[in-house]
Amino acid sequence: MITTIAEIGQAHNGSLELLHKYIDAVASTGVNAIKFQTHIANAESSIHEPFRVKFSDDKTRFDYWKRMEFTQAEWIEIGAHTKRVGLQFMSSPFSNAAVDILEKAGVEQYKVGSGEVNNFLLLKKIIDTKKTIIISSGMSSYDELDRTVAFLKEHNAHFSILQCTTSYPTQPENFGLNVLAELKERYDVPVGFSDHSAKVSTGIAAVALGAQIIEFHVVLDRNQFGPDVTSSLTIEETKQLVEGVSAISEALQHPVNKKDNSAFSELKQIFEKSLAVNKTLKKGHILSFDDLEAKKPKGYGIDAIHFEKIIGQPIIKDLNQWDFLTEDAINEYE
Repeated sequence: MITTIAEIGQAHNGSLELLHKYIDAVASTGVNAIKFQTHIANAESSIHEPFRVKFSDDKTRFDYWKRMEFTQAEWIEIGAHTKRVGLQFMSSPFSNAAVDILEKAGVEQYKVGSGEVNNFLLLKKIIDTKKTIIISSGMSSYDELDRTVAFLKEHNAHFSILQCTTSYPTQPENFGLNVLAELKERYDVPVGFSDHSAKVSTGIAAVALGAQIIEFHVVLDRNQFGPDVTSSLTIEETKQLVEGVSAISEALQHPVNKKDNSAFSELKQIFEKSLAVNKTLKKGHILSFDDLEAKKPKGYGIDAIHFEKIIGQPIIKDLNQWDFLTEDAINEYE
C-alpha cells in the first residue's frame, strides 16, 4: 500500500480557522495522512535568520515563525480534528520544544525536514518518542545521509527516507527520480518521494519507480498567499493523484506473466488472421506476396505467420478473390 501525505505547511498563514478548513478539505481527497509544521519561534529561530524569500509583511523571519505558532491547546484540537476525520496526524517539529507540544497533542508520526537532517539533537528527541520517522533528503549529500542513517539505526529508530529536491516549484530536470532506487539499495529502508512540482504526474511516476510514500503540498486556492503555493496541488488535483497512485499501486501488486498467454486463447482466435488471396487466381498460378491478404479469424486458412512458406508455390485449384488460402490449395505445404 502506498502512503499519501498531504502537507499543509504554512498554507494556513497563521490562521487556526483556515487550518481547520484544510483538514476538512484534505479529508475529502482520500489521502492517508495530513502533515503540519510545528514552529516555536523562540526555540528554533532568532532575529538573525534571513528571509529565504521575502513574501510577507513580517519584518523578520523570526516574526514570521512567531505568526505561524499555535498554542498547546490549539495543537491538541488540531490533532483531535485530524483523527476525527480519519487522517493520520503527522507534523514536522523544528525544535525539541515542538516535539513536546506534539507529544501532548497525540501526534502519530514525525517528519524530519531536510534542514534538520544534521540536527542530531532533534533526531534523538524524536527517536525517544518511539514514533516512526520520515526523513527528507532534500539538502543532504550521501555522506550526510550516511551519518544520519547510522545514527538512526544505532538508536533503533523505525524510519524511511524520501527523495526530495529543495526547489520550489521543482522542475523535471531536478526531480531526481533515479535517487529512489539508489536510496533503497544504499539504506535498505522504505523510500518515498517528497514532491514540490505541483504536478499530478510526478507523484504517479515516483510510485511506478518504487516510492512507497508520496508527500506533497496542498493549497485551497493557488491565488492565496503563501511560500509554497506555486509548489502545491489543489484539492481537486490531490484527488486525481490519489486515484492515480491507487491504480499504479494495484498494478504493481499484480505483475503480468508474459511467458503465459493462455488466458487470451479465445481472443487470439478472434483477432489473429488467416491467409487469403486478394484476387481471383487460376489453378497453377505461382503465388507472390502481392497475391496475399490476411483476414479474421484465425484457423480458416494458413496462419499469417507462415506466409513466406507459400510464396513461389503454385496453387492446385482455382481460388476466388478473398478466399482463404488453405493447405489443400498448395502443392507442397508443411
